[in-house]
Amino acid sequence: MTFSSDQDAPPVVLIHGLWVTPRSWEHWVEYYKSQGLQVSAPAWPGLEGEVEDLRANPSAMAGIGLQQVVDHYDAIIREMEQPPLLIGHSFGGTIVQLLLDRGLGSAGVAIDSAAVKGVLPLPFSTLRSTWPVLRNPANKGKAVGLSAKQFHYAFANTLSDAESLAAYERYHVPGPARVLFEGAFANFNSQAPTRVDFSNDQRAPLLFIAGGADHIVPPKVNRANARLYDKSTAITDYHEFAGRSHLTIGQDGWREVADFALTWAVDHATVLR
Repeated sequence: MTFSSDQDAPPVVLIHGLWVTPRSWEHWVEYYKSQGLQVSAPAWPGLEGEVEDLRANPSAMAGIGLQQVVDHYDAIIREMEQPPLLIGHSFGGTIVQLLLDRGLGSAGVAIDSAAVKGVLPLPFSTLRSTWPVLRNPANKGKAVGLSAKQFHYAFANTLSDAESLAAYERYHVPGPARVLFEGAFANFNSQAPTRVDFSNDQRAPLLFIAGGADHIVPPKVNRANARLYDKSTAITDYHEFAGRSHLTIGQDGWREVADFALTWAVDHATVLR
């Protein structure tokens, strides 16, 4: 899909997840720009800067919560001349859902999306992937990272040890643990920041993309999330890529996912304002 001019090229906002930065979208940014798209990949507040610098000093992100992150993207999007296509990965997928619920975006794609409030499945692999952070309540106000071994299990389980280590060194940073706690315990909090109005008929179309071998967010979680939107007449679709890990946006075959996400979003985009 190639756009011939700025007039028919929709803006695209790529939203990263926990434990990574906008660098995780580096292939997608270059690829989409080569097709004539206006692409931006803003960082979460506190995660501006290079991976190496954030590893050395993650203090700026400590204590940041999901509401602050969503408000940050809300402000960026409202400054844009036209509603963008929103594509998010992992907790970025959660953020896409919350932004669409606010009436933002012309279409949304949630890739390996972390669950919003109301999603009930909690697979063992999800617990194992997040336990290094959740096991200690004192982590909530800190920036906490994963070890290379934990990253391999959680993000890159379909990759070789060497491939996983290369991805870890290229992309991984400590993450604001508060976001993970808020997501993990949302169903026990009536005011959880991951609340979504599943009956919102006015939101833009939404596509869930799941990785068939994802450990952090197995497909059953994304399917359960998508089914909650049956209460709405707004378009909600689901697609699964077999054998993909949570690192599907960066592992071999990422271009197939990028093409599918973009084609679906362009075909279903609706101008909301």
